[in-house]
Amino acid sequence: MFTNTMPRYEVLSEDAMAKLDAGWRRIVTEIGVEFMSEQALALFRQAGQRVEDNTVFLDPEFVLAQVAKAPKEFDVAARNPANSVHIGGNSMAFGAVYGPPFVREGDVRRDATMEDFRNFSRLAQSYDVMDSAGGVVCEPNDTPLDSRHLDMTFALQTLTDKIYMGNVVSGVNAADTIAMGAILFGGRDVIEKTPVSISLINCNSPLRWDDRMLDALFEYAGAAQPVVMTPFILMGAMSPVTIPAALVQQIAEALSGIALAQLIRPGAPVIFGSFLSNIDMQSGSPTFGTPESAIGLFCTGQIARHFGLPFRSGGGLTSSQVSDAQAGYEAVMTLLPTFLAGANWVMHAAGWLEGGLVAGFEKFIVDVQLLEMLQVEFTPLEIDEATLAFDAHVEVGHGGHFLGAMHTMERFRTCFYRPFLSSSDNYERWMRGGSLDTAARATKIYRAKLEAFEPPPLDDAIRTELAEYVSRRRAELGD
Repeated sequence: MFTNTMPRYEVLSEDAMAKLDAGWRRIVTEIGVEFMSEQALALFRQAGQRVEDNTVFLDPEFVLAQVAKAPKEFDVAARNPANSVHIGGNSMAFGAVYGPPFVREGDVRRDATMEDFRNFSRLAQSYDVMDSAGGVVCEPNDTPLDSRHLDMTFALQTLTDKIYMGNVVSGVNAADTIAMGAILFGGRDVIEKTPVSISLINCNSPLRWDDRMLDALFEYAGAAQPVVMTPFILMGAMSPVTIPAALVQQIAEALSGIALAQLIRPGAPVIFGSFLSNIDMQSGSPTFGTPESAIGLFCTGQIARHFGLPFRSGGGLTSSQVSDAQAGYEAVMTLLPTFLAGANWVMHAAGWLEGGLVAGFEKFIVDVQLLEMLQVEFTPLEIDEATLAFDAHVEVGHGGHFLGAMHTMERFRTCFYRPFLSSSDNYERWMRGGSLDTAARATKIYRAKLEAFEPPPLDDAIRTELAEYVSRRRAELGD
């Protein structure tokens, strides 16, 4: 977990924030938000909100009162306490790519498998900069659809000792994730006291929360496990094309979902989620790493702080099909604003390719490198007598050099961050080493990491109980 104490980059004036505030209030009162769940509609009716068919027309003051019940900050426990994270405030936690049905290894793009899922989990465990492997790091197409969530959760719990994300395909899947968390941590009462998973609840933008996501929300919020209430907005497709309109819609969607979470369980931990980018207006394809998405990210951070909520946004996003220069610069175009905005929970921080359709092994390594460098960049300087190095000037004098100075000799091993992926060799040495480009070096690195991987220790009795649960539930689900 990284603590970001740098100043936040805020772009909205008081007047701009007031206009956005008026905009979301108008949406929830005049247009309303659809909730495709009778349970949800019943809770809103009981709370005095107007419900017509599946549309809830919300009193903005009611929404704000519900939002105020959510904690501003909270902890999520990992089975290795050293890897537990704090969500909110100055804390930033990073998880891997989420959801791709395909993977890329070098020149090969193919369907993802369960072994790919395990390998990405192993890589996430291997790098300290990664706080979590995430959830659906890739979709393992070689396992049964109805029970693969059991295998994925088991892998996250046994191959890593970091926090993990819960499955949200259905309420049943969510209940299984909660049950497996209770086994791993010693009981449902334990995980309700300090949560152990984070789960992504996406809005079906514009302005609709669907039944599957809401079923999962009821399970997770009911068990006090944090949920990321995330509008899924590609401007021009799921929202109007203008950034202010998208921001107003995002606020209306996120706050309405958070209000429901607090009706389910007052005080349930939530995260204000944002997945905001735009489409290519020529092709209709999603685009990532765009200037518009960066502006939206800055605004979202400021908006979430305005409502006193931790927020999720950003990551190493790209539209590129391969781990090339485009993948690198688009990832930086999203990751740098992620740090400047101070996002608390960062999904898709490593491995995202091809607009989220592909989890890339080489891209994972490139993104880890970027994360390490950005964490160094966002660590405040220590300015004191030692770092001002006046004695070094006295020693070297005019026109000399500092290579052999005592100040340099005492610090040369640690004075600068040394990238593990970059090459600074001269041309001749680079040629002798095989003239490997960044992607080829990344291939060597991830393969070496996987070969050297050793799973973190886990009590045999707990591992057996988890395995038995997976086996029993697989049979009960018909797989």
